[in-house]
Amino acid sequence: MSNTTSVSARMRIEAILDDNSFVEIGAAVKARATNFNIAEKAAPSDGVITGYGVINGSLVYIYSQDATIMNGTIGEMHAKKIAGIYDMAMKMGAPVLGLIDCAGIRLQEATDALDGFGKIYKMMSDASGVIPQITAVYGNCGGGLAVLAGLSDFTFMEEKKAAFFVNSPNALEGNYTEKLDTSSAAFQAESGVVDFVGDEETIANGIRQLVSILPANNNTENITDTQDDLNRTCPDMAAEVADPALALADISDDNLFIEVKAAYAKEMVTGFIQIDGMTVGAVANRTALFDDEGDKAKEFEAVLSTDGAYKAADFVTFCNAFEIPVVTLTNVKGFEATVRSEKTIAKALAKLTYAFANADVPKVNIITGEAYGSAYVSMNSKSIGADMTYAWSNASIGMMDASLAAKIMYADEIAASKDVSATISQKASEYAALQTGVESAAARGYVDAIIEPEDTRKYIAAALEMLYSKSELRIEKKHGTV
Repeated sequence: MSNTTSVSARMRIEAILDDNSFVEIGAAVKARATNFNIAEKAAPSDGVITGYGVINGSLVYIYSQDATIMNGTIGEMHAKKIAGIYDMAMKMGAPVLGLIDCAGIRLQEATDALDGFGKIYKMMSDASGVIPQITAVYGNCGGGLAVLAGLSDFTFMEEKKAAFFVNSPNALEGNYTEKLDTSSAAFQAESGVVDFVGDEETIANGIRQLVSILPANNNTENITDTQDDLNRTCPDMAAEVADPALALADISDDNLFIEVKAAYAKEMVTGFIQIDGMTVGAVANRTALFDDEGDKAKEFEAVLSTDGAYKAADFVTFCNAFEIPVVTLTNVKGFEATVRSEKTIAKALAKLTYAFANADVPKVNIITGEAYGSAYVSMNSKSIGADMTYAWSNASIGMMDASLAAKIMYADEIAASKDVSATISQKASEYAALQTGVESAAARGYVDAIIEPEDTRKYIAAALEMLYSKSELRIEKKHGTV
């Protein structure tokens, strides 16, 4: 093992991997460039430590940039080492972890460094959907490095010292760091660029947990041992479902829920749970956010937003690539209605609809509240490919809220009525009985079973067990264009 590189870059690797498991590759590599007296500068390992190790016994490949060596800048050989790690990881079918602390491209190497950037981009693009790629940003990650992190499946960011940007805050017209630090972890997490934020210890633990729950590649599955009862009831489900982060933890083995992009588009919840030891992707509509004391901190409309649709679509696409089943908790009655939203929401909804329809993994939908109109259709409905759809007994499914439908359908009769309120109530009840009740949807085959909230876990478990060997024949094509 080499001791020539800085302790901090190596310590980050050691904090993530199992004890004494790291094996360094390419410790003797040095820059080939000689211009600008670069050969006279000590650059052990060319500023990046590369190698492999294990997390809970599973093989991973890793690189960690050393900011004390030429500011961690990427040059030709630096990039070649990272690309080499990717090449090995692809052959072995193992995840790649990238620990970023870099001042950007090495100016002294010019086009050689640019070519190195391109080679990394190409390797990451080839690896997308084949092996999980996880990036952790500890220091600077600017310009072309931001693209590298964006090509990853999941990005962690140190909450105080890290800076993530394409253009620095001071380069943005009318802005400066003190006004709005667009490179901060908080800004990037709220923008949906970064998935997880925390200190270095939290990042190390988070990466270990994420690697442990994900499959090593697109041809393997990840099933762990659990003693949790498959038939366990969840008596608090009905009270928790407004904040699906609580409900999903309740139905998961040992209450494990890893929420992804928790700070972004909070009205849509995405993350991983486990059912009978199997990793499952979860997508859910949120109408309330509860704080640590159990108090309601924020409320949301039961509508699909542009950001929420993109967030869910990206997550479903990842799950589909790695053969991870998807479960949805659906409670949605329409779309966000603002001028800003109207500019973008149609395309976002198309992405969401396509992601669910295109996914050929097992898909289970639980309708927990309102399920109205095309918003409901886009949320993993049976119409676009859900394999099993369950509805809670108090849910409602249909075109729209029964009262609103009654006002439209019986406008003349209501206008002529002496008791408008009573007429609306009567017509709404009649419409609800015929069109929005779960019994009506079940009678038409749009719902497979009507269940009680506390039985949600065991129905999901039974459905996933039945769907374990699912295989679909799809229309032959290269890929879709949505």
